[in-house]
Amino acid sequence: MFSNLLSEYKGLRRELYILFIGRMMTNMGSMIWPMFTLILSKKLGLSAGTIATYMLIFSIVALPMNLIGGKLADKYSKKNIIVICDVVSIASYIYCSLVEINFRAIVVFAAASLFQTIEWPSYDALVADFTSGADRERAYSLSYLGANLGLVLSPSIAGFLFNEHLNLAFLINGISIAISTVLIAFLIKDTHKETDESASGIYEQEIEFGTSSVKYILEHRVILIYIIACVFANVVYDMWNYLMPLDMGFVHGDSGSVLYGTMTSLNCIEVVIFTALITKWFRKMRDTNKMVAGEGLILLGYAIFMIFMKNIFMCYLSIFVFTLGEIFNTLASSPFLTRRIPSSHRGRIMAIMGVSVSMGAALLRNLVGSIYDAKGSLTAWIVVLTLGVTEIALLAVMKSMDKKDYDELYK
Repeated sequence: MFSNLLSEYKGLRRELYILFIGRMMTNMGSMIWPMFTLILSKKLGLSAGTIATYMLIFSIVALPMNLIGGKLADKYSKKNIIVICDVVSIASYIYCSLVEINFRAIVVFAAASLFQTIEWPSYDALVADFTSGADRERAYSLSYLGANLGLVLSPSIAGFLFNEHLNLAFLINGISIAISTVLIAFLIKDTHKETDESASGIYEQEIEFGTSSVKYILEHRVILIYIIACVFANVVYDMWNYLMPLDMGFVHGDSGSVLYGTMTSLNCIEVVIFTALITKWFRKMRDTNKMVAGEGLILLGYAIFMIFMKNIFMCYLSIFVFTLGEIFNTLASSPFLTRRIPSSHRGRIMAIMGVSVSMGAALLRNLVGSIYDAKGSLTAWIVVLTLGVTEIALLAVMKSMDKKDYDELYK
C-alpha cells in the first residue's frame, strides 16, 4: 500500500526528491516551534495577551527579512541562500541547547527563525522552478509530505522532553537541520527552471526583473483577493498552535503538554497517510474548491474542540478533521499562486504575500489573545470561527473572478 502511495510522485525531477529528504530531516528535529506557546507560558510565565504581543513584535521584525529573502531568491542562487541561512540557524539552536532556557535563549531562537524566514521564499520558489504547471500539485504535495514525515514523532518527543530536558530538543533541532543542509549543498547541482509550454503556461512567463511586484499584485485582482483571504486563513490556522495549547494546559494541567504533543503527532501521521491519497483522489478538483473544502473542515475541527475540549477522545477527533482541511488547503495554495504569477517574480511575490499574511495574522492573533484574556476561551473561538467564514466568502468572490481573468487554466 505504501509503495502505491509513493507511486503518485514518480517522474519528478531528482532535485525535488532531495528537497523532500532535506525537509524531512529538518522537521525531524523541529521540536521547538510546536511547543513555543507552552515555553512562553509555562517556562517564562507569560499571559496569553503578552505572548500574542511578542509574536506581533516578531512578525514586525520579520517583515524586512521576508522581503529581502524574496528579492534574493529572484536575483541569486536559491540553493546558496538556503545553505547560508541554515548555517546561522544551526549555530543558534546549538547555543540554545547549551544555556538555561530564559529570555535571552528565546531571543536567539527567534533570530534563528528569522534566518529561516529569509530562506523560505527560496524553498517555495525552487519547488515551482523544478516543475511545469502540470506537475506543480504533485511537487508541492511531495514537499509537504516530507515535512510531515519528519514531524511524525518529534512533537510527542518534545512533549516528554518539555518539563526536564528542553535543551536536548534544541540540540536535536540543530543536528537535523545540519543534515538537511549538507544534502542540499552537495546533491543539488542543477538549478535550471522548467518551462511550461502549454497554453496555461502564459501566466508564468518571465517579465522584466525591475517590474514592481507590488504594482503587479495591485493590477491583478485575483492575486490581491487571494492574499487578503490568506490573512484570515493564516490566523485561523495558527489557532491550533496558539489557542489549542493554551486550552489544553488550562483544562488538563501538567499533562496538557504531553496530550498536545501527541495531538500534533496525530496531525503529522494523518498527513503522511492521507496526502498522497487526497492528491490522487481529488486531482480533478479545482484549486479554489479545495481551498473552500479545506477551510470548512478546519472550522468543523475547531468547533468540535471548542465544544468538547474536556474530552480527550474528542480532542483527537477535532485534530483529525482539522488535518483533513489542512491537507486540502496545502495542496491548493502554492500551486494556485505559482500558476498565476511570472516565474521571474516568484520569490518577491511569495515574500510580499508572506509579509502581508504574517502581519495581518499577527494583528488578528493579538486581538484574539486579548479577547481570550478578557472574555475567555469560548468568545475567542467564536471570533476565530467568524474569521474563517469571512475567508470562505472571499474565496467564493475570488473564484468567480478567477474564471474570467485566468480562463486558460479552466480549459
